[in-house]
Order: sequence, then structure tokens, then C-alpha cells
Amino acid sequence: MKKLLFLLLALPTAAFASGAAVHLDSAPVNPNDKESLQRGARVFVNYCLNCHAASYMRYNRMQDFGLSEQQIKDNLLFAAEKPGEPMRVAMSTGDAKAWFGAPPPDLSVITRSRGADWVYTYLRAFYLDSSRPLGWNNTVFDKVGMPHVLHELQGQMAPVYRTEKNAEGHDHQVLERMELVKPGKLTLAEYDALVGDLVNYLAWMGEPAKTQRMSIGLAVLLFLGLFYVVAFYLKKEYWKDVH
Repeated sequence: MKKLLFLLLALPTAAFASGAAVHLDSAPVNPNDKESLQRGARVFVNYCLNCHAASYMRYNRMQDFGLSEQQIKDNLLFAAEKPGEPMRVAMSTGDAKAWFGAPPPDLSVITRSRGADWVYTYLRAFYLDSSRPLGWNNTVFDKVGMPHVLHELQGQMAPVYRTEKNAEGHDHQVLERMELVKPGKLTLAEYDALVGDLVNYLAWMGEPAKTQRMSIGLAVLLFLGLFYVVAFYLKKEYWKDVH
């Protein structure tokens, strides 16, 4: 029983260690930046929602970061009729499997599953690879089946590697940097900012009540702290004759 418990506790550590070889950049996640969330929602609807659903999220939940229902209807409601509907896609599972080899995953909780830093780095790590069916590969997710849908914005990148020796003394290739070989519509800094807004929105979508939950939790802790002082002196008053 003890061995089984040890193995279960060790699994998350082992999983983390297995992905440690890939350097992940820090995602600029700020759930209080409403303008960033609005920009990220726009990018998500225009570029991601064509293939990836977010079926656990409803359009009208975007009112939480400052959008009115009319703004949602006019600017973001392309794949549904009512703001109260979930964010689904029209593409069938069969078509998705035929085109991409597997249905694109639902992105409702992708940052909670993969981590915001992973998604942020992944969306900036595509490069041209003629050996892949769709012509794209990714330094974070090798042999990825997803095309680079943002390539017109970012441009075409190429990985630059350097040779290092591993612990056994053998040479192996290590990614040094990504190099721009064909500019896109945005500069690299502008593209990074756009991806940052998108990941910020994805992180918010994974737990839209997080900010409210943390505020309530802080209020509860403050109340318990004050109540502890009251309870301490009340206990002293009740037990003063006993002691």
C-alpha cells in the first residue's frame, strides 16, 4: 500500500520532469486586464473557433470583462445565434478526423491542462517543415498535426540549433532560437503581444470565476483572522476563574 501511494505521488513529478527539456516562456496572464481579455476573445473567435470549440463557455460570459450583450452579438457571435449559447464549432468530428487525423481538442480548459506558459510558447514555436502533411511543425510539440493558422500574422520562422554534449558525451541538437525568414503582417513583438492576449483569454476561460473566488477567499481569511482575536479573548474571559 505504501509503495502504491508513493507511485501515485511521484507521477506528477515524473510528468513534469519529462517535459523539462523544453524551455517555456512566461505567459503575460493578468485576469484583471479587461482590455487584454477583450482583444484575446476577438483573436480566439476569429482564428481558433473555426476548428476548436470551447463548449464549456457561453458567449454571454464575456460580459464579465466589460463587453455588453450587443457588442458580443455584433462582433463575436459568428458561430451561434444567441449570446447564451456555448462556443461550439460547425465542423463535424468526422470531417475533423479526415482533415487533421484527429478532432481538434476543446479549448475550454486547455491552459489548466497544459499550462499557460506551454500554450504561450507553443503558439510562437511553429516552423515550416516540408516533411509534415500540413507543412508545419512545432519545437514544443514535435510532429504536431495542427497547421499554423496565425502564420500570416507572425510570418515564417525557422529553428536555429546548436550542438551540445549530453551526460554520456554524445552530441545532440539543442534549440537556440527561432529566426524569422519571411515577415508577416505583424512585427514579432506585436505578434507576441497578440498571442499574450489570446493566452490571457484562454486562461480566464479555464476559470472565469477565479478573480471573484480569490477575492472571497481573502475576505474569508480576514474574517477568520479577526474572529480568532475575538475568540481568543472570549476564551480567556470564560476560563479566567478556572486557571
